[in-house]
Amino acid sequence: MHLHDEKIKFLEETANKIRESIIEMLVEAGSGHTAGPLGMADIFTAFYFHILNHDPKNPLWPDRDRLFLSNGHICPVQYAALAHAGYFTLDELKTLRKFGTRLQGHPHRGALPGVESTSGPLGSGLSQAAGYAYGARMDGKRFRVYCLMSDGEHDAGNIWEGAMFAGKYKLSNLTGLIDRNNIQIDGMTEDIMPLEPLRKKYEAFNWHVIEIDGHNFEEIVNAVEEAKAIYEKPTLVIAHTIPGKGIKEIEFDYKWHGVPPNKEQAAKFLSELRTLGGKITSEHQ
Repeated sequence: MHLHDEKIKFLEETANKIRESIIEMLVEAGSGHTAGPLGMADIFTAFYFHILNHDPKNPLWPDRDRLFLSNGHICPVQYAALAHAGYFTLDELKTLRKFGTRLQGHPHRGALPGVESTSGPLGSGLSQAAGYAYGARMDGKRFRVYCLMSDGEHDAGNIWEGAMFAGKYKLSNLTGLIDRNNIQIDGMTEDIMPLEPLRKKYEAFNWHVIEIDGHNFEEIVNAVEEAKAIYEKPTLVIAHTIPGKGIKEIEFDYKWHGVPPNKEQAAKFLSELRTLGGKITSEHQ
């Protein structure tokens, strides 16, 4: 599906606003994860502003698409995307991780409109999504189920149980997406616990696999459209991303996996983002 230039520009600008919100949220909270949320801003923008069939004014609409976030620690990007999409006010983003907030450190189903699953224990999201997709098919529902995962959480065995289940039952209404940013909290994924050949592993479990540039909106959208045309198996999208995308000094630095910026760093990062505007992703188009 070709995205016209005006829509790409809109998505780029929206992704940049989401990145700004992520920095503002994290510095206010004084804790949280930076690299992953920044790296996934383009993908979340593509989903909430183009791909998903959803209605922020009616978040419990029965026929909506479902998006499950498995690696819940990157929730600042989901919260920011939901707020910018109109699920709740932007002001509430500043309550991230504060006592009594709806924006908890990991997403909690029922606490916030638009959050479809509770996540925290890494590796459980794909099993949740696969079960939901299986139930939807049993009920004759036509909505689609998406599961966004990290690469590092593929160290957990439950991910592979979910992959086997989805492959066995040919859940073509399920699309998984891996944030392949190559980092986890203690270092590079291929040093901690090598994942490659990641594509071949999923293909061995009877998945259709697509690899994309996770910062290219046309590739993101086209991959999801291709998944809709696959009727005999689930689809996995391996999205190659840059952790910390948009802030040059922290890109690819695994030490920013679970560290928030301080006030001085946040001011610098926000200045950099505002200077770049929508140019962060345009170089990939």
